[in-house]
Amino acid sequence: MDDVLQATLVGLFAGILGTGSGGAIALMVKNPRNELLSFILGFSGGIMLAIVLTDLVPEAVLLGTFKTAILGMLLGIVFILFLDFNLPVLKARENTRGTTRFIRTGAMLGLSIAMHNLPEGIAMGAGYIRSPSLGLSLALTFAVHNIPEGVAMAGPLHAAKIPAWRIFFFASLVGVPEGIGAFIGASLGSISPLVLSMALSFAGGAMLYIIFSELIPGAQELSRGLEGTIGTVFGILSGLIFLALV
Repeated sequence: MDDVLQATLVGLFAGILGTGSGGAIALMVKNPRNELLSFILGFSGGIMLAIVLTDLVPEAVLLGTFKTAILGMLLGIVFILFLDFNLPVLKARENTRGTTRFIRTGAMLGLSIAMHNLPEGIAMGAGYIRSPSLGLSLALTFAVHNIPEGVAMAGPLHAAKIPAWRIFFFASLVGVPEGIGAFIGASLGSISPLVLSMALSFAGGAMLYIIFSELIPGAQELSRGLEGTIGTVFGILSGLIFLALV
């Protein structure tokens, strides 16, 4: 088996294992009430906010410059805005409630996570070609980092009462671009850090838009209490702790 194929399989396994595990974790609660779903949505938004601001954006700045990171984030926001207003599956807006809205939110979040996994896979594939041990260590790191992303994506789908097996399937599916990225990175051998910077910040901008336009507002609408707010705060703290440990 050649190195490119090995790198692709490792990237694919890391992506699916990470987000799929996160999706499975989010499904441990059966038949949750609106108050708990509000907490889960807020938690999803908080954990994604921690990932964007303490992981994606700093990494994008290190790989490129502050200006390129900001530009990438702006492009990511504009891209999701474009999809939000133009794609029929995502187009329902202010008058959308309940199941349809949360499916829409999960789809948008899954798309942004998939965009984030692609440059991760490229970095892993390029690293694997230089040194298999480096590639494997990167794959393990990315797999662990993808767990909270899977949790975050599963949150709104859980709120929409989607069957558990479908949520697990979709959470695993967004990990596939990591394998595609690994193939690209291994085939090229190296890629411009500036390109990776733009790709990571692009995904970060898309996630920021979804957090503040969908996840946090959705958490507040599900319950009139403080569950959504508390969930957001706990999500941020959990994301920070998780990233510090890995």
